[in-house]
Amino acid sequence: EIMDREPIAEVDRLSVRVPPPGRPIMYQSWGDLLFMHWPVPAHSLRPLIPEPLAIDTYDGVAWIGITPFTTWGLRPVLLPAVPLLSTSHEINVRTYVHLDGIPGVWFLSLDANNPLAVWGARLAFHLPYFTARMSTERQNRTINFASKRTHRHAPSAEFEASWTVGDRLPQPEPDSLDFFLIERYCLYAARKDKLYRARIFHRPWPLHTAHLLTCRSTMIESQGLPSPERGPLLHQQGDSLRVQIWPLARVR
Repeated sequence: EIMDREPIAEVDRLSVRVPPPGRPIMYQSWGDLLFMHWPVPAHSLRPLIPEPLAIDTYDGVAWIGITPFTTWGLRPVLLPAVPLLSTSHEINVRTYVHLDGIPGVWFLSLDANNPLAVWGARLAFHLPYFTARMSTERQNRTINFASKRTHRHAPSAEFEASWTVGDRLPQPEPDSLDFFLIERYCLYAARKDKLYRARIFHRPWPLHTAHLLTCRSTMIESQGLPSPERGPLLHQQGDSLRVQIWPLARVR
């Protein structure tokens, strides 16, 4: 089966950390992002991911993640940020895939509270974006984030969590689970029977520990997947990141 292909060599995981050829088409910044990850059986994800993408695993285990964060300064290259479009709170549900030796992210859903950003991402990147009502608040080292999907004719999905930001973490080693989960520099997307890849570039993630205070979520369940049986593995973004995004390129 596709999911049982040979794992990607370390050099392939490192190669996507350099800027790709050509020029980016968009800039944005990301902040206060929390990575929440759970191990899942690869076969449970297979119906949600199109062929010929292979499910990326670490020691034979697939992972699913939820990432709430805030993005701002979104703008096309050569143009200033547009106030109505440039800032948004977001939360995505994601897993990891690879194709032709290039590892990346497969988004199961992306919710945002900016309808213009949702429309633009659906149109330009063929991503499953949904509108949602969101709020976020940070007090010192404690972050609160809440989201309720409002998109018409979409499965209902809610998220509400509070967590504290802990100590700075060292950069993960390339063969570690942390690196596998965090250091991802491209996304895959599909439209009809066509498959696309988009590259991104930013400096390596500045990471901190995090401690979950409360969490209530139906983001994973809205995909038809069972609720995780245990608490998540957590990583918190430290300093904000400035991100460059390249255009979609068809790969199949």
